[in-house]
Amino acid sequence: MNDERILNAVRKVALGFSLEEITEEYGVEDGELKLVKRRETHKDIPPDLKAVKILMEEKDYSSLSDEELEREKIRLLKQLKEEEDENQTNKR
Repeated sequence: MNDERILNAVRKVALGFSLEEITEEYGVEDGELKLVKRRETHKDIPPDLKAVKILMEEKDYSSLSDEELEREKIRLLKQLKEEEDENQTNKR
C-alpha cells in the first residue's frame, strides 16, 4: 500500500472527520422490490490522540532547537486549523 495514502488516512483520523451514512430497506410489494425505508445518518468522528501520536513519531523532534520546535508547532497548528476550516466548509 502507498505510504502517502496511509499517512493521509492517519492524518484524517488524527484531525477527526464527519461522514454521512445512508441505509435503505426494501420490501416486496406486488412481486417487485420497493423502497420501504430510507435513513440518512450524519456521524462526527472525534480526533484520535493515538493517531496524533503516530504522526508526531514520524519526525524526529529530539534534534530540533527550541526555536525550530516553536516554528514546527506553529506550522502544525496552522495546518490543523486550515484542515478544520476545510472540514467545516465541506459539512455545509
